[in-house]
Amino acid sequence: MQNCECNHIIKKVLYALILIGAINWGLVGAFRFDLVAYFLGDMTIASRIVYILVGLSALLKIVYLLINSKK
Repeated sequence: MQNCECNHIIKKVLYALILIGAINWGLVGAFRFDLVAYFLGDMTIASRIVYILVGLSALLKIVYLLINSKK
């Protein structure tokens, strides 16, 4: 039961980070406005951590999709 609950939380965090990345890239493409840089500064440690977490979330989501597609 604990493992299922943990997976559910991880999936929600992954979705949230992917959503942040998607919104940010949409804003960059449409308006040349980087929302992460606006709030955290341009290429500060904090903004770079957010970019890294968004990228890792996308990679983990791809892994989840590949694992689930084989079931």
